Amino acid sequence: QVQLVESGGGSVQAGGSLRLSCVVSGSTDRSSTNWMGWFRQAPGKEREGVAAIAADRSNTPYAASVRGRFTISRDNAKNTVYLQMNGLKSEDSAIYYCATAPRTVTYWGALLADKYNYWGQGTQVTVSS
Repeated sequence: QVQLVESGGGSVQAGGSLRLSCVVSGSTDRSSTNWMGWFRQAPGKEREGVAAIAADRSNTPYAASVRGRFTISRDNAKNTVYLQMNGLKSEDSAIYYCATAPRTVTYWGALLADKYNYWGQGTQVTVSS
């Protein structure tokens, strides 16, 4: 069974930074052929795609609300994906999840939750004003 475990969440003041990590285990291909994505969900709101990165790192779509502030990266040798979050705002507060999707997913589909097969348990990010 594929497992994903997020870490790095916490509480920060507006304008601060955090780096989230997600370690993937239980995959014979080390998830090296998959998209990796970050999603978030705040209370009373729908889950939204934040950022994604292709297996070969050739494409990195971002939600408009985070473009220029967040950076996604991956280290396939370590089976790990990262989300560097700078200039945090109160509206970024949410539970953040990492997930994997097949390589065949298109660039424009890579921020859609229904394209993803496996999910982590989430890590809480709280930004105070």
